[in-house]
Amino acid sequence: MGDIRYGSLLVNKLTKKTVEMAEKSYEEEHPTKAFGWAARDQSGVLSPFKFSRRSTGEKDVRFKVLYCGICHSDLHMAKNEWGTSMYPLVPGHEIVGEVTEVGSKVEKFKVGDKVGVGCMVGSCHSCDSCNNDLENYCPKMILTYSTKYHDGTTTYGGYSDSMVTDEHFVVRIPDNLPLDAAAPLLCAGITVYSPLRFFNLDKPGMHVGVVGLGGLGHVAVKFAKAMGVKVTVISTSPKKKQEALEHLGADSFLVSRDQDEMQAAMGTMDGVIDTVSAMHPILPLISLLKTQGKLVLVGAPEKPLELPVFPLIMGRKIVGGSCIGGMKETQEMIDFAAKNNITADIEVISMDYVNTAMERLLKTDVRYRFVIDIGNTMKI
Repeated sequence: MGDIRYGSLLVNKLTKKTVEMAEKSYEEEHPTKAFGWAARDQSGVLSPFKFSRRSTGEKDVRFKVLYCGICHSDLHMAKNEWGTSMYPLVPGHEIVGEVTEVGSKVEKFKVGDKVGVGCMVGSCHSCDSCNNDLENYCPKMILTYSTKYHDGTTTYGGYSDSMVTDEHFVVRIPDNLPLDAAAPLLCAGITVYSPLRFFNLDKPGMHVGVVGLGGLGHVAVKFAKAMGVKVTVISTSPKKKQEALEHLGADSFLVSRDQDEMQAAMGTMDGVIDTVSAMHPILPLISLLKTQGKLVLVGAPEKPLELPVFPLIMGRKIVGGSCIGGMKETQEMIDFAAKNNITADIEVISMDYVNTAMERLLKTDVRYRFVIDIGNTMKI
């Protein structure tokens, strides 16, 4: 029995030693020390993490992170629910801050500028997508965290004190946008802005439905209204009607489980932006479309949805998808938001509250986006 106990203690000591050595290597991988919060395994629990960032290259922008939004994908990635996570994992791709250093060949930014980084930090710059300002569809797109960068090292996100990013993937934040409430626009904002533009659902007088009133949906309502579009919010929850109409300015509200309401609205919409990531039927949404209407999916359910073809054929209707946006369009979106005073509705939290925030996010207990106050609450 004593041998077993001794063996167990030895294994624990060796495991602890291995972890300590690994953590040390993350600190020494690059020249500049950095600090953040990371998930170490599929539990998704985040804790303080010392690591390092690369030196500022000639085309790099280094900035102090001030705020970072919590996207639902951060939760999926922390728990490896998509099977692609690399640990230790520092999440965060709704990142804003202030420039502290720029490389010798940087042209668009200077020290002191307010900037942001969204979902990607690299691409090939040579494929058709990149050549058409669609880096978000580049086969070699490099995500802001938990992927390999050009130099072979792992990318770490914005739950950290600093970022170093190629200037091509940095967005300028206009002075009149509050940094905390602008942060979620770098993912949630561009995710809904891009399909409104691409699918031509941005013309004054058009009628667009927005399915789901969460982090994506509430911003979709704001952008569509600013474009002059008539907006109907479609939700399973009648409780959200007052919020949608009075606070967000939607024109009407449909309870998707109310057959009479859905029947009355059939064939009235030019397009529908579906932000829901849970499993749900899309036939009722297709039925809301006018002839040649467009249903655009931006939520990502874990299992395939059932696609009824007959209603598409009979109305020449389209079901499409959209994923964030290219860098040119992301800057355009931020500038449009600044011009029209569009920000996300947020709850600002401290860094040490992040695990509780993740639990609340799982229950959709947030209106509508958590944003971490990195600048004031990140402590080593």
